[in-house]
Amino acid sequence: MRAIALTMTMLLLAACSSDPRLMNTSAGGSGPDEFSILPTKPLQMPADLNVLPPPTPGGGNITDPTPHADAVLALGGNPAQLSAQGIGAADVGLVNHASRLGRDPAIRQTLADEDLAWRSRHSRRALEVLARTNVYYRAYDPMTLDSWAELERWRPTGAQLPAAPPRGMSGGKPARPSLFDRVPTLRDD
Repeated sequence: MRAIALTMTMLLLAACSSDPRLMNTSAGGSGPDEFSILPTKPLQMPADLNVLPPPTPGGGNITDPTPHADAVLALGGNPAQLSAQGIGAADVGLVNHASRLGRDPAIRQTLADEDLAWRSRHSRRALEVLARTNVYYRAYDPMTLDSWAELERWRPTGAQLPAAPPRGMSGGKPARPSLFDRVPTLRDD
């Protein structure tokens, strides 16, 4: 009888959780994070000592690791663009067209608040909390776009469409697309 009462109490306490996190990404351990350790660049003597920047307390160093810039350079990009401010010349027309009806300067905070409210309403259930499961896809399922239905909707219009992978066949009949076949979109609910 006590075991049942204890189990019910634990379930009730777990159901009262207001944790808006949908993904269970914890590894369950409290050990070090091996991805946070970055090796420093090797020391090199510059050809001219006058090109060295003046030392600044708390400032950057030539040998400091720059993983983002290194990744951009490795992929053929320009690492100097990471520190560029403002809108690039190639994107001015796109930004002007997108903001032609006005723009809300606090849109990021508004969207963050709305998403937090959505995640709170669709958070993990009692057994999902206890089992530490991932409910991200279930929570955002009403916002996903069925790519196959959109493909069928646009085909008759003659619009050029990207090639779609073949649907799985089950008994000669197309199978319902899986959750991973759908693209997340935003819509008002």
